[in-house]
Amino acid sequence: MQSSGDKNDHGGLFSGTLTQLLAAVSGTLFAISDGMSYGWTAPIIPYFISENSHIQTTKQEAEWLETILMAGSFFSLPLTIYLVDRIGRRKSMLCAAMMSLLCWVVIAVANRMLYIFIARFLFGTASNMALVAAPMYVAEIADHKIRGFLSSIIYLMMLVGFVIVYSVAPFSPFYTVPVIGVVILLTDFCTFYFMPETPYYLVYKEQINEARQSLQFLRPGRYIEDELNDIIQAIARQKGEQGRLSDLLTVKSNRKATIIMFVLNGGQHMCAISVILMNLHLILEAGDSIYMSSEYVGIVFAVVMLVASQIASFQVDIFGRKLLLVVSTLVSGFCLMALAIYFHLKDAGYDVKSASWIPIASVMVYAAGFKIGLGIVPIVITAEIFSAKLKAVGMTIADGWYVLGSIISLQIYKWLSNAYGLETPFYLFAVCSFLITLFTIFYIPETKGKTLEEIQMILKGENDFEDRKNRQKYSTFVNEVSC
Repeated sequence: MQSSGDKNDHGGLFSGTLTQLLAAVSGTLFAISDGMSYGWTAPIIPYFISENSHIQTTKQEAEWLETILMAGSFFSLPLTIYLVDRIGRRKSMLCAAMMSLLCWVVIAVANRMLYIFIARFLFGTASNMALVAAPMYVAEIADHKIRGFLSSIIYLMMLVGFVIVYSVAPFSPFYTVPVIGVVILLTDFCTFYFMPETPYYLVYKEQINEARQSLQFLRPGRYIEDELNDIIQAIARQKGEQGRLSDLLTVKSNRKATIIMFVLNGGQHMCAISVILMNLHLILEAGDSIYMSSEYVGIVFAVVMLVASQIASFQVDIFGRKLLLVVSTLVSGFCLMALAIYFHLKDAGYDVKSASWIPIASVMVYAAGFKIGLGIVPIVITAEIFSAKLKAVGMTIADGWYVLGSIISLQIYKWLSNAYGLETPFYLFAVCSFLITLFTIFYIPETKGKTLEEIQMILKGENDFEDRKNRQKYSTFVNEVSC
């Protein structure tokens, strides 16, 4: 059977997708706030341990600001699993936005570190909820021809948050960043409130008329009955399959999806992204560069990530997921290796002052290299590969593993750098990058241009799936010509 996506592929890549774009953009504005929260510690920890801080604290206490955010995200997993299936993707995203807004208010007025710790923990809870629900929402509303692009918007929004916090926090009063966060989240709530729930979720809840209305909004001017029937059939098939947690490992397609999810979501952090984002200023200061201050490098670093992600978001549906991942992991690996060698030579007593541009150049190229693939593709693929029955569980575990991977990588970095020198963790992270390159080449299937149902068939191991699909297209073409 020819997919509905094939029938509706008229015009260019973005033809007839304006309402999908509006829903995706309005629904992911929260990610700007998440990016601000995630990168907030890099410029703020130096402030907290300085004499100018309005809340006096120790370096050890300030460093807990990194971990407590991740702890909140990790321990909220059961709540996230419950909400995204119970109240839906859309309402979960709205709840997360309101919770994040309250957290920024608390941080802005806090006069004790305890209040900031509580707000950071709740930030983690809201972030977990949003970063599980939003990829599901986008994947379920999008045409397959632009699903990769729309899914990547989440990362683009997060990077806008990094640019804001790196640009504003070092040079403005403490309350400025929280105020910006509140404004962004109010905009998110007021715009996304009017967007529909996904047709997949509505069909899953047997609300067929509401699903039809959702499709009519998302596919204006199109005949949507064929696509609605495809969704109904896909959900019926996936509901017929067992939906136990153990099926993530016992069912072949789910097992492959789980392995891919674990490697990509954990691999992002074992390629040093959390370490660099949360410790960028300290790493650059350790490099003793004579060319640019760490504050300004941080701003350029965030801008480079944003530009690279914007470019990659358009390429992910053109060149595919695998090619971007391979290029990204190779570039990231070489940059991390360059950092490791530089710090190795510096710690060995060599005069590296004339080469102190290397840490700056390495993190800049790393920013671009990481974001063209590893920074976008994992969230795109993870939202595509789980069946409807296990999508909420799979996405929540993916987010939990992403958080746990961040905590693990940060602890590995602190332990190895303190015990063996700054070069040691970067050697390890470089090796991990190259291993993910091999995993991508030999294990991950290409999902570009596939419907969610087609991806499930590929994961089930139906190797002749593409051949059968092409034969069906050829038969349709012959029938049309003969008529």
